[in-house]
Amino acid sequence: MISISQPHIGDEEKAAVLQVLGSGQLAQGPRVKEFEEQFAAWAGRKFAVATSSGTTALHIAMLAHGIGAGDEVVTTPFSFIASANCVLYAGAKPVFADIEPEYFMLDPDALEKAITPRTKAILPVHLFGQAADMGPIAEIAARHHLAIIEDACQSHGAKYRGQMVGSWGTTCYSFYPTKNMTTIEGGMITTDDAEIAERARLIRNHGSPKRYLHASLGYNFRMTDLQAAIGLVQLQKLEAWNAQRKANAAFLTEKLQSVSGVTTPKVRQGSEHVFHQYTLRVENRDELLDHLGKKGIGSGVYYPIPIHQQPLYKDLGYDVTLPVAEAASRHVLSIPVHPGLSQENLEEIVAAIVSMN
Repeated sequence: MISISQPHIGDEEKAAVLQVLGSGQLAQGPRVKEFEEQFAAWAGRKFAVATSSGTTALHIAMLAHGIGAGDEVVTTPFSFIASANCVLYAGAKPVFADIEPEYFMLDPDALEKAITPRTKAILPVHLFGQAADMGPIAEIAARHHLAIIEDACQSHGAKYRGQMVGSWGTTCYSFYPTKNMTTIEGGMITTDDAEIAERARLIRNHGSPKRYLHASLGYNFRMTDLQAAIGLVQLQKLEAWNAQRKANAAFLTEKLQSVSGVTTPKVRQGSEHVFHQYTLRVENRDELLDHLGKKGIGSGVYYPIPIHQQPLYKDLGYDVTLPVAEAASRHVLSIPVHPGLSQENLEEIVAAIVSMN
């Protein structure tokens, strides 16, 4: 079976974990601090705050920006549900704007139409390893005096017009095992704003600036030193892994771009895609999904139900039609692109898709 994703945990990661276990410092400690410093340097930001997951990073970012009851945050309906749920966690309302048909990300024109006097922030999602259209999104945010909270949970190292994702606002990353790098579970917030960083540190640790002093309401959203030790090793490998993902994607595109009924991923002009997922648009998606499974090739539908159509949001009273996102949910199919694939694997994937025609 060729898997849709494959976490890479090598001898270096295992040795780093054993070193932490031997130190006796298992919870948030020196490895977390070191990981934050190295990740901030890698991302080109002044501050990084490690968290227990990408979801808690998003939740903390909302609270650090003072988003709460009565506020609205405009975001995409085409993402993992945490991208919208983090707004609910803060007591605010997610407002969904439709997506671009080619790139599957927040459409700037639809975004601007969704802004109301209650809008406090924009939450673009850098999906599948590619940056959202941050030029016009940043212009809209500036014009309406809105915060930008970037969801880069799938796009570690992606670039837009030469700038790394995370260059426009407070940014959240996930290190779940399927991501381009992992800490098993874990997340990170990056920012250049010292006040936002300090609020985030308080929120993740029970509102505590020092032991047994609690200045505000907070949570236990900390990362452990075990996770950070893995992250420190993985961060050093990320660029090479991203390069392999891009090479794998280039091969797949070359071989599949002329296949009838299949549209290969579009890379935004001036952008650098790091291919967390290699996502096709397929006319007969479910037929190909079944065919690949029978051939022993893993694939996935990200996402089969747009967020605004999820039962949770229906129960909350959402009754909106977003035709581009809804069409995407019927036709997208992601196939393996991870750096663990061999040339033989890639050729097998291509042969299986071509054999459908």
